[in-house]
Amino acid sequence: MGKEIISVEQATVLISSLISVSHSIRVFAVKWQIIRERLEELLSSLTVIENCDSIENNPSFLATLSAILASLKDCEDLAKRCLGVSYSGKLLMQSDLDIVCATLRKHNKSLSDIYNLGLLTQSNAIVLSRPNLGASKDDMKIYVKDLFSRLKIGCPDMKRQALISFNEVSQDDDRYVKVALELESFVLFLVNFLDSQEHEIQEEAAKAVSVIAGFEVYRGVLISAGIIAPLIRILESGTELSKGFAANSLQKLTENSENAWSISAHGGVTALLKLCSSTGDCPAGLVALACGVLKNLVGVEEIKKFMVEEGAIPALIKLIRSKDGAIASSQISAIDFLQTMASGDESIKAMIVKEGGVRALVRVLDPKLSSSSKAKEIALKGIMNLCIPSANSFGLLHNYGFLDHILYFLHYGENSVQELALKATFWLSETSDEAKKAMGDAGFMPEVVKFLDSKSLEVCEVAAETLYSLFLVPRNRKRFVQSDQNVGCFLQTLDQMEMINNYSGNKKLLLSILMSLTNFNSARRKIANSGYLKKIEKLAVESDNSDAKKIVRRLSSNRFRSILNGIWHS
Repeated sequence: MGKEIISVEQATVLISSLISVSHSIRVFAVKWQIIRERLEELLSSLTVIENCDSIENNPSFLATLSAILASLKDCEDLAKRCLGVSYSGKLLMQSDLDIVCATLRKHNKSLSDIYNLGLLTQSNAIVLSRPNLGASKDDMKIYVKDLFSRLKIGCPDMKRQALISFNEVSQDDDRYVKVALELESFVLFLVNFLDSQEHEIQEEAAKAVSVIAGFEVYRGVLISAGIIAPLIRILESGTELSKGFAANSLQKLTENSENAWSISAHGGVTALLKLCSSTGDCPAGLVALACGVLKNLVGVEEIKKFMVEEGAIPALIKLIRSKDGAIASSQISAIDFLQTMASGDESIKAMIVKEGGVRALVRVLDPKLSSSSKAKEIALKGIMNLCIPSANSFGLLHNYGFLDHILYFLHYGENSVQELALKATFWLSETSDEAKKAMGDAGFMPEVVKFLDSKSLEVCEVAAETLYSLFLVPRNRKRFVQSDQNVGCFLQTLDQMEMINNYSGNKKLLLSILMSLTNFNSARRKIANSGYLKKIEKLAVESDNSDAKKIVRRLSSNRFRSILNGIWHS
């Protein structure tokens, strides 16, 4: 009698049949679901093997295939008995099903071991077609399991291609991520691939991890699988692409200072600081990501102290000083990180000022440099956060040319930068009388007046508060009224915006400013001859506004004196 011929095709046909039959079995449904998953995994592995060279002459594989066929026949017999409910006892059947489960798992491991030992070589493997958009979960599951089998037992090129395919489908439909994470050991394989010597495999695995890390619900799975250490190893010695994916993953995994101590314990803080200090060697995007991770960690006081000791502040200031507009992302991230470090910590603020941090931030505002609008915005915020309103801070900023830059943005800046410049103007006006005088001399008041009729109520309020603050200095008031254009513009703005009726929040401030202008003859004449006086008189009568009444009395007495002077000289 001749020797029985066995083939992969026999096994795959039998497995497909069993998978189909298992869906119809109603008894021991949970056990059969597990068996079905083992069969699907086995089918994927054998599909890969079917495209290998010399499988007929490989003793290890043939022995495994023979054992698989025997197990499949046992499984087929159990399926028939469960369908016909013809088994002798539930406990015995449950025991038999447990044995089949364990045996199928053993076969899957055997196939994986054969590949890992290099006992088979592969020709061009056929990958299952990618499911269409909106595919059912079952179709997605079959596809992902096929990819997973290639990750487990494929050659390096097959592993790389499987990872690429997974990244493509998971970016188009995040349901694939959920399906993949339901597979036992999927994440563990990704973790192992992060240490791969094959650069493309490492990069694609790091990319897959960064996609998974984007789902908050799965971050705990990554952490439990030991993801932190290999990600930090990539930061230290991986390719630029894999470093970027690793840093991106770490930024997601450290939100709200989570996993901070784990990062620190594996040397992550040092590795990240090294990236921030390597501006000439690292892409701007990678440096920005490193700053983002460190910013997430700075909330832990001990880690922040370590960062300072390791030279984080001068490294960040060096980044901020960069003249290269192409690295705007790293500049913005460095400013943001520096602000976070200084928040609520006066000693850190003092250290930043001492190291030249404020000067570097002011330099970002220089219109002659190519800093982005976003960089200018965040630099303005950083300056206001670092320099508390004081005479000392004003002197420092004045020496660095801060006033010139702010005045430029008030006149020429884009909307968002312009509004921040206005807030900075108000902030400066609160520092000292010296600041108010310098701002008056520099020409801030005419620029501020232009914002009084802004469509934004907040901008109007800031402008009114700033002008009122500047008018507290007598010489600023005098300088303002010396220009008929200034007074005319102020009155015209009030007339156009109908402040009295529509902007009650600014009413008191603007009436106070108007009152201060009536101390000057030239301003009184301007106001008396403007149409705005009638509105003031109406306000004084209808709302019993004391400031309005004072303005009317002052202007009325001035007109009365003018009449008397006219009679006297006639």
